[in-house]
Amino acid sequence: MAFTMDKIDAEILSLLQKNSNRTTKSIANELGMTTTPIFERIKKLEKEGYIKKYVAILNNKKIGLKQTVFIGITLQGHTRSYLEKFVTQINSFPEVIECHRVSGNFDYLLKLVVEDIEAYETFIISKLTLLPYLGNVQSLITLSTGKETNEIDLSAIL
Repeated sequence: MAFTMDKIDAEILSLLQKNSNRTTKSIANELGMTTTPIFERIKKLEKEGYIKKYVAILNNKKIGLKQTVFIGITLQGHTRSYLEKFVTQINSFPEVIECHRVSGNFDYLLKLVVEDIEAYETFIISKLTLLPYLGNVQSLITLSTGKETNEIDLSAIL
């Protein structure tokens, strides 16, 4: 039987998105339920893949990573081999925290977090430009961030 998420599951997910460190008891209290069904629902949401993992979201500036950069990448070719090699290599770079294959003017959009602009330049020179199948690179340097969240609005489900 296929699992279908209901309103209570969506409420649990909303609460966990705000603070994944919450106890089952606190979630149960907020939803007016007992801990056992909440615990079982959370385990089911994990098993079904609605919850991929639990993480701590760090303050980049506090840990010395003050510069965010987005990079639009165009590859020289678009064969499966080029695409797979590119993604494999990009995944080995710890500065890259997101890599998206996109439509439009670029093949990929990368998000990097580095110490400063000099660290970004070092990344470009010592890593990115060494990729043999790289075509065009366009950098967008973040000046400030107006919104940054990992929360998905589940109000349509609620």
